[in-house]
Amino acid sequence: MELDLSSFSKESKSAFQANKKLKNRLRKVKGKELDTQFEALHHEVFSELDCLDCANCCKTTSPIFLNTDIDRLAKSFRMKSSAFIDEYLHRDEEGDYVLNFSPCPFLGTENKCQVYEDRPKACREYPHTNRKNIHGILELSLQNSLICPAVFKIFDQIGAIYRK
Repeated sequence: MELDLSSFSKESKSAFQANKKLKNRLRKVKGKELDTQFEALHHEVFSELDCLDCANCCKTTSPIFLNTDIDRLAKSFRMKSSAFIDEYLHRDEEGDYVLNFSPCPFLGTENKCQVYEDRPKACREYPHTNRKNIHGILELSLQNSLICPAVFKIFDQIGAIYRK
């Protein structure tokens, strides 16, 4: 069952300012405690949500492609890395390789990734809510709450604890 991304977009935008304030409160939480809470909520939320019902990240944003990602995907396509870059990527304002356009050209039918086994590291780790040092990526997580319904739900649930 596909998620209603239009409703999600409206809801996440309307909650953004509150989540921004929450992000500032979360900076005061001990790092290890915050990591533990985020990881627990990550597992809880992803036991209920399936990325294949959404794929909004693949439809709206680009991961950063590391050289190892480019080499692996180029090999998978039997291309030279330079040819892969020429066809699919450009450098953004920070100098990182990103996709030329969205949705991702590797997003297939039923929201399945056509290069899943060889996908970039950023895709493997997205939405980053089960990693260590959440403090270091709170701003990224806040931005991801506008893209990923799971991150939005994690913010909502962690907000129930810290919005006192």
